[in-house]
Order: sequence, then C-alpha cells, then structure tokens
Amino acid sequence: MKVIGVNASPKGKDSNTLKLVNAVLEGAKEEGAETEYIDLYTLRIEYCTACGTCYATGECTLLDDFSDIFDRMMNAEGIVLGAPNYIDCVPAPMKALFDRMADAIHCQMLTGKFGCSVCTAGGSGEYEVVGYMNKVLSTLGTNIVGGVGVAIGRDPTALGKAEENARALGKSLARSIRGELTYPDQDEVHRQKREYFCQLVKYNKDRFAHEYDWYVQMGWMK
Repeated sequence: MKVIGVNASPKGKDSNTLKLVNAVLEGAKEEGAETEYIDLYTLRIEYCTACGTCYATGECTLLDDFSDIFDRMMNAEGIVLGAPNYIDCVPAPMKALFDRMADAIHCQMLTGKFGCSVCTAGGSGEYEVVGYMNKVLSTLGTNIVGGVGVAIGRDPTALGKAEENARALGKSLARSIRGELTYPDQDEVHRQKREYFCQLVKYNKDRFAHEYDWYVQMGWMK
C-alpha cells in the first residue's frame, strides 16, 4: 500500500502546506502505508502545447520531469495533492501538471485509486482550492476520501488543528485503500464517465490510437 504526496508550494521546508501534506502521509503511514513525497517546485514541468501526440502514441513530445512524476503517481494506490491558495486556484506548477494529463483523463488511468487534497490560505478560498484539486483527481478516475483546508491569516493557531484533521484524513485514505471504506456513489459516477470516454475514443479511433488500445487492454471497449 503506497501513498504519494504531491505539493506545489514555493516555500520548500518552510511551507505550511507541506505540514498538511506530511500530516496526511503520517496518518497513512500509521495505518501501514509506504509513503513518498514530491515537491513540484524542485522539478521542471513544461506547459502542454495541445499537440495531441499523447492521444495517438501515449508519449509526450516534451522532455522534462512530467513522465517521472506521473509514473510515480501511477505506482501509488493513494494520492495526496497539496497547494496554497493562489487567487482561488493552484500555483502554476500544479496547473501545468494537470494540463499534461489529458491522455490520462481520456483513459481514466487513475481508476481504482483513492485521493484527497489539502490547502493553506491567508484569508479565504482554501476549500475552493481543495474542491478544485479533488475534482481533478475525480476526473482522472480517483475516488475522493476528503480534504482539509485552513486559512491561517484569520487564525495562525488553526494550522495545528488542521494538521490533526489531515492526519485523520491520511488514516481514512489508507483504510479506503484497504477496502474498509467504500464509495458506491462515486463508483457509479466513474462507471458512467468511463462509458462516455470510451465512446469518445471509439469515435476518434484513428486519431486516438493509443487510447483505443488502452480501452481494449483494460476490457472497457464496448
């Protein structure tokens, strides 16, 4: 059971968001998970050029750290996303990561995984960002366990309570991976989403050759 934390804060070891991500990972570790951490600000992620090569071949023409990050996410059963609030959204490296996952969305590559998100803010908007990151995970096929957001500017002591909540979230994440917590409503949403993308890929079979092969391989092509 492996859980990976992906953080998009420019503050390195001084990041308050890092404290929340680490708390989730600690909670998961207490439940027996192996954990891994990725700091997006130490890596290079180029902007998607919308060339469509990934749809056809499964490969990206851009040579940077994206493929390694995505492979590490694919090798985990649980994914934790962390970001500070940048105008009710995520910082650029996290958005660049998301934009490079169009092929993974079409193929629903994170199906069967579980995820959650954490966010720190100055004054407000923390839960808008948590909701956005969780929506991205869901769009990729992930079942969402929950999220933690905290506005430190209003109450600096709130971070401590948020870390406690994040640790509990990590425990829930591990329990979900073990099958102790189930999400039938989300499972049905994902089933319908796979059917939608299956038809999209089937209709564009000539242009989306890699994705068509993926659906056949997964046994999802109808």
